[in-house]
Amino acid sequence: MTDQSTPQAPAPALPRQSGSGNGSSGAGVSRRRLLGTAGATGLVLGAAGAGVGHATAPAAATPLTALGARRAMFHGKHQPGITDPLQARGHLAAFDLAAGAGRKEAAALLRRWSATAERLMAGEPAPHDDTAVARDAGPSSLTITFGFGHSFFDRTGLRGQRPAALDPLPDFSSDHLDKARSDGDLWVQIGADDALVAFHALRAVQKDAGGAARLRWQMNGFNRSPGATAHPMTARNLMGQVDGTRNPKPSDADFARRVFVPAGGEPAWMAHGSYAVVRRIRMLLDDWEKLPLARQESVIGRRKSDGAPLSGGTETTEMDLEKTGEDGSYVVPVNAHARITRPDQNGGAAMLRRPFSYHDGFTADGAPDAGLLFICWQADPLRGFVPVQRKLDRGDALSQYIRHEASGLFAVPGGAAKGEYVGQRLLEG
Repeated sequence: MTDQSTPQAPAPALPRQSGSGNGSSGAGVSRRRLLGTAGATGLVLGAAGAGVGHATAPAAATPLTALGARRAMFHGKHQPGITDPLQARGHLAAFDLAAGAGRKEAAALLRRWSATAERLMAGEPAPHDDTAVARDAGPSSLTITFGFGHSFFDRTGLRGQRPAALDPLPDFSSDHLDKARSDGDLWVQIGADDALVAFHALRAVQKDAGGAARLRWQMNGFNRSPGATAHPMTARNLMGQVDGTRNPKPSDADFARRVFVPAGGEPAWMAHGSYAVVRRIRMLLDDWEKLPLARQESVIGRRKSDGAPLSGGTETTEMDLEKTGEDGSYVVPVNAHARITRPDQNGGAAMLRRPFSYHDGFTADGAPDAGLLFICWQADPLRGFVPVQRKLDRGDALSQYIRHEASGLFAVPGGAAKGEYVGQRLLEG
C-alpha cells in the first residue's frame, strides 16, 4: 500500500460488433447480439405466462449500458490491464506447467489463452466450450493479462532469456508468506466491471490450460463499481482510507520510463512490457478499527474523510513534510505511511499501483480474512518496489496492522500485435 493513485478516467465506449463465435452460447452469435433480443424474448415469455395467445411484435434492440459497452483492446503496444482504469471485479491466478510440459506446450497454451482473451475482451463467446455465463453481457471493460514467473524459464529451457529483473525478491521482516500461494510458472490477471464476465474469463482460462498446466493458486478481488460515487474518486481500501493519491499518471513525462521496459532494453522480448509484483496483504481490521480516528490518520499521514495530507489542503495538495504543530513535532509523523512511500523519500522510486481488495471469510476467532491484493507495475522492481518496501520494513507505522501473506514477481511481456500471441517473441524467438 503506497501513496499513489490509479488513473480513474473512464474507458471509451466502442461500437458493438457482431461476432462469428462458435461457442456453446450459439454458433455465430455474439453474446452482445444476444442482449439485443433480450427485450423481445422477455415480452414473449411474459405474454405466455399470462395466458395471452396472440403474437407479440419484436421489441427494438436494447442497447448495452455504458458500463457493459466499455471495451479494452487486446492487441496493442502494451498488454491490457496495466493502465486501464480500476475494475469492479478481479481474479488473479498462477499456474505451473504440468510434468513433462516444456517450451512447445507453453507456446501452444499461450496461443490458446491469447485467442480466448481476444474474443472475450471483444464481448464474444470463448472459441470452444463456452459456458454461456456471460452471454447476456457486453465486454464490461474486461482485461486479461499474462506473465511469466522465475521458474517458467527453467521449465522451458529458456534460462538464457530470463531477465535479471526477475531475480527473486529479497526477504522482508514483515513477510509471513505462504509458499503454496506464492510465485508460479505463469500468472494471469483478470479484471472486469461485471462479476459474471470476470468469472467467465477465469473459467475459460482454466479450461484452456487443459493438461499443459495446473492451477497453483487463485485469488478473488473487488473494487468500488464505476458510477457508485457522485464523481470519479480515488479508491478506498478496506481500512476506509483513500488509497493511492500519488500514483504516476500516463500524462507524466516520465511515466513510460518508470512503468515499461523500453524498446532496445534487455532482454529484447520484454520491449514495452512491465514487471508485476503481486502481494496478498492481510489487514488486521479488528486492531485497526479499535484505533481512534486521529490515530488512524497519523498512521497514514492523511485525513480519512478526503485523503488530504495532515499538513493541510486537498487530496492533491503537495504534502509539507517540514510543517510542525504547536508542540514542535511534525504534523505528518516521521513513520507515517504516506511520508515513507513518497518517491522523493526513496530516491525517486515509483510504481503504478493497480490493486483489488479481497475478503475470504472469517478466521476461527471471528477476525475477517480481508485486505489488499496489491499489484504494482514497474520497469524494474529493483528500482521500484524493492527500495520502497525495504524502507517500509524499517519503520512504517502501518506495518503492525497488516501482514504480507503471499508474494510473486512476474515478467509481463509487451502486447501482442495482430496475428500474434502473448509471449511469442520469447517462445519462438
